[in-house]
Amino acid sequence: MAEKSILIRYKRLQTIEPFMVGEDIEKLNLGDIVIIETYRGIEVGLVKSKIHDLTLDELTSTMGKVLRVATQEDLNQIQKNTQKEKEAAEITRKKIEAHRLPMKLVDCEILFDGKKIVFYFTAEGRVDFRKLVRELASTFRRRVELFQIGVRDELKIWGGIGICGQQLCCKRFISQFSPVSIKMAKEQNLVLNPTMISGVCGRLMCCLQYEYAVYQELKKNLPSIGDLVEVGESKGKVVGLNILRSKVIVELEENQVNIEVKPEELKILK
Repeated sequence: MAEKSILIRYKRLQTIEPFMVGEDIEKLNLGDIVIIETYRGIEVGLVKSKIHDLTLDELTSTMGKVLRVATQEDLNQIQKNTQKEKEAAEITRKKIEAHRLPMKLVDCEILFDGKKIVFYFTAEGRVDFRKLVRELASTFRRRVELFQIGVRDELKIWGGIGICGQQLCCKRFISQFSPVSIKMAKEQNLVLNPTMISGVCGRLMCCLQYEYAVYQELKKNLPSIGDLVEVGESKGKVVGLNILRSKVIVELEENQVNIEVKPEELKILK
């Protein structure tokens, strides 16, 4: 009998990964809150797909397992942990200030079984927080982990509204960040104004990569800006591209008039 798996979103960073499904679990629905076993311990997750046969690509040495759908007792425990997290965060912020550490606490997460607490923080560089960890472990009497994250991860935890008026993609559905470069903006003929192409986090917007591959594919059939071309009996120079419409803007030599033509209507000279 084939092993079954399902995609689960978990952690404060909203990671989505495949988890094995036990034979005793017959059905899971999208949006179900589940108790899962991970390399960190017993945690809470959210179902993000249907149950399917486990593939070799999904199988990893750290692959977790779905233990059960959360019961009312589990939900009560989750609520208690959430309240304790708020108290722990407040205590930890005061300790960070007392130790004068150059770091900013973003959030804390108590694993479902209460055996471990993870603190997420941002900092400009490396921080020696060994004394802080020992003090926190003594205060909360459980395993403590401090995890440094970036500004994108911080927004992923807290969320917000983008310039498009929608909830931030990183909070809504992005599981793992992909590299975003200024080249992606140039490829799409966007105005290279930092306020227009930067997200709330101050980094280049993640959505710049969504259509990048499409623009690259469409540009394969178009000449480059600056190419000398021939349109009918006239010669000219490519001064612009309308990539989505697959049109080329040519400035004619004879009268410096710009015309828009299809790529098959011109001949590249140089």
